[in-house]
Amino acid sequence: MKRFWTAIALIAAILWSLGPFLWQVVTSVKPDNELALLPPLLPSAPTLDHYRIVVNGTPFLRFMANSMVVAFCSTLLSVAIGAPAAFGLAKLRVRWKGLILLFILSASMFPPIATVSPLYLIMTALRLRDTLPALIITYTSLSLPLCVWIVTNFFRRVPDEILFAARVDGCSPLQAFWHIMLPVAAPGIFTAALLVFIFSWNEFLFALTFTATPASRTIPVAIALFPGVHEVPWGEIAAASILATLPLILLVVVFQRRIVEGLTAGAVKG
Repeated sequence: MKRFWTAIALIAAILWSLGPFLWQVVTSVKPDNELALLPPLLPSAPTLDHYRIVVNGTPFLRFMANSMVVAFCSTLLSVAIGAPAAFGLAKLRVRWKGLILLFILSASMFPPIATVSPLYLIMTALRLRDTLPALIITYTSLSLPLCVWIVTNFFRRVPDEILFAARVDGCSPLQAFWHIMLPVAAPGIFTAALLVFIFSWNEFLFALTFTATPASRTIPVAIALFPGVHEVPWGEIAAASILATLPLILLVVVFQRRIVEGLTAGAVKG
């Protein structure tokens, strides 16, 4: 009986988590005349018209490409800057490590609405408004504290003896980081990179503020601008939401083993 109720609880939790996504799937294949009707819960005649309108009637593929470029570059920069910084804070002799980490983390504690105005003025002064570099720079600066904090904790879990052995063998700190510590902490770095990618892919406020044309507009902003003055195209919004979610689902499914390794690293003491 205990296993039975555990299974029931797990199924309920899965359905609760998947509920919004499944609802969007159903909405995306409903005909227009059934979108506002309930019942029926399921469409009487499923259609892909909403997907055709999104793909063929809007520059949605351009929005997908913009989001991919911004998320990938932001993730690459965050890891390239954050991993060496985390290694130095975790393994090298640095004074005031705790204070430095606290200062780094405090940079991410400001509410986005409080920083969007000065960042907008900076991007305008640098003539970067309505460009992808504006979003890449902003997302990197916002996600870097989280990346440093997470990767620092993973480097701390690596035994110091590994670093000492590398130094005895003649490795410089940079060589020890690149050839020894980086592969050992790869699961943690990959987990941080995935979190940064998801944040950059889903971010809305700064993307809405810094972009003005489809040339640099990302998916969340594009979906938010779908409604017209007198009509809300729920079918197209649902279809676009499904298409925007699929890359993240595919990413998690493909790399789920590495994600689990990163999330459970250090949980078992060898």
